[in-house]
Formats: sequence, structure tokens, C-alpha cells
Amino acid sequence: MKIGILLGDDIGLEVVPECVKVMQAAASRTGLAIDWHPLPIGKQGHEEHGHTLPAATEQGLRALDGWVMGPIGHNAYPRGDITWVMPPVRKKFELFAAVRPALSHHNVKSVHDGVDIVFVREITEGMLYSETVVAGAPEFRPNDDITVAMRVITRKGSNRVAREAFEIARTRKRKKVTAAHKEPVYRLACGMFAEECRKVAAEYPDVEFEEVLIDTIAMKLVMAPQQFDVVVTTNQFGDILTDIGAGLAGGLGLAPGLGVGDRQAMAQATHGSAPDIAGRNIANPYAMIMSGQMLLAWLGRKHREPKATAAAEHIQAAVTKVIAEAKHLTFDLDGKASTQEMGDAIAAAVA
Repeated sequence: MKIGILLGDDIGLEVVPECVKVMQAAASRTGLAIDWHPLPIGKQGHEEHGHTLPAATEQGLRALDGWVMGPIGHNAYPRGDITWVMPPVRKKFELFAAVRPALSHHNVKSVHDGVDIVFVREITEGMLYSETVVAGAPEFRPNDDITVAMRVITRKGSNRVAREAFEIARTRKRKKVTAAHKEPVYRLACGMFAEECRKVAAEYPDVEFEEVLIDTIAMKLVMAPQQFDVVVTTNQFGDILTDIGAGLAGGLGLAPGLGVGDRQAMAQATHGSAPDIAGRNIANPYAMIMSGQMLLAWLGRKHREPKATAAAEHIQAAVTKVIAEAKHLTFDLDGKASTQEMGDAIAAAVA
């Protein structure tokens, strides 16, 4: 496997090395050969090449099976300079789905126990023009009193994100997919999404399928999230639901993520670059480590590589063990361990 390492900004320089350390331990245990490719991005990319997504990095990524990317501290980037932008990696590599689990742990404070949900969010369409439009923008203001915005839904986009959700559901115990939409109101836009979800569902008779309106599922997630397994939805709806999921599990420090494309995937935690705690070795590496775990699981499924699948399973078991023992947890998890100490404990548990 060819996997890239992109540190990102701020705490990315601390949590990404812990993720790679754990992935290396898992690969060593299972005999999975990984060719690692460090590439600059974000502030480092700008310092070395004059752009936050250097051409050399973009070219290098195209030759990889996947990569681990740290958070990008774009809020602190200079404004009005096109070389200082949020690197458009998802758009450049057509990463069409954001896969974001919400998993509660018994000894970590959370709203509910027994939460184990995977949210699958379409991320190339909708109203987020930074992801959907090559030139121009889908929103405009003809005068100071009116703003018009457009929402893009396609059959291709809906079908492939639904298929990813069903493929993930097949690997889980409950094997259930919930499509969240608002078809009774947005009959053409949400209607097309729902139609494609139903088509895909017909190809997976071994997976239970249901449809729930977006406002209803928001309420049910807060009241009884244990009823959901895999939830698939469109871009804006998913943007909101995944943060609800992170809140249910205990916060963004426990919110890993994977950007999925047709042939590549990007491990990137949901949280930001947290410049306020950068350089102090106290950031929680869980979300980044579990993002790497998700990348290995995806590579195992995509390439039918049992060693990658086994490596992912070892990381999952190790993280569960370290959290249950509560001896090497960072301060946000009511522990006293440093970022590196928690990463070391997980890597040791893997080995």
C-alpha cells in the first residue's frame, strides 16, 4: 500500500505522527507492507513551495492509495491571497463521501451509552460551492434585499454515496442503513436522492433499509440514538448530523473521519487544528488514530487485502483497551497523559 503523510497545521504536527506510529505497529503485526510518502501541505506547503496545496503534493497524491492528513489551520491564513487557501483536496480528488463514526465509550462522559453510528455524508454536491463549482458560485445577490442560492443533487452523486453506505453496513453486525432526507418538501432534490437510495437498497437484500425525515432523525438522535446503525444523507444535512453524532459520543476529540473516493481515501479527523493548545503535547490523538484505522479498513475492503483489514481490527481493539483501562488518556478524557503517551499506549496495545 502507498500511503501519504500530510501533517497539516498546529496540533496536526502532534497527532498525525501518533496516528502513523499506530498504523505502523498494526501493519508490522499483520505483515502489511506500506510505502510511506511524506508530503507538505498547509503552512508547511506554503513555506516550502508558496502554496498551501503545492503542485508537487497534488501530483504526489495521485500516485497513492490513500493518505493521512492533519487538520488545516485556515482560519489564521492571510485573507485575499489565493496562495493561502483551504487546500481543496476533496474536490481535486473527487472524494465524494465523508464517513464519520460516532461511538460512545463506557468510561468517557457522553449523552448516551451504546451509541455506535456511522454517518455517510455526500460532499461533492449540495450548496457548498467550494466543493461543487469549478467557476463562479451557486449563490448570488441581485440586490441588497434578495439572496438566491442553488442546491445541486445528481443521480451519480446520490447513487455512489448510498452504495458506500450499504458497503459499510455489510461489514457491521446490525447491517442497517437509514436514508435521511426531506422528500415531502423538496420533492425533486431530496426526491432524487431518495430514489437512488431505494435503487441501491434493492441490490443489498441482506441489509435492512429505512427512510427517516431529516428533522425527525435529528430528534431521534438526541432521544434514542441506539436505534441507528449507518445513516446516509446529503451534504448540508450531513454537515449538521455528523456534529450531532460527535456531540453524542463526547465531542470532536472523539470524532474521526474518512474522505472516500472511487480509488483513494483520506484519513482526516473531524476536529480543527486547535492552535490554542498546539505545541503543548496535550491534544487528544484518538480522532486522528481512528481516522487512520478507518483508512486501513477501507483499503482492506477496497483492495480485498485481509492484512489491511486485520490491521484495522487490531487498532480498534487497542484503542478500546486503552480507553477502558483509563491509564493513558489525555486531559479532555479526564486523564493526565500527553499526546505522545496516549499514542505510545495504543501502539503498544496493537503490538
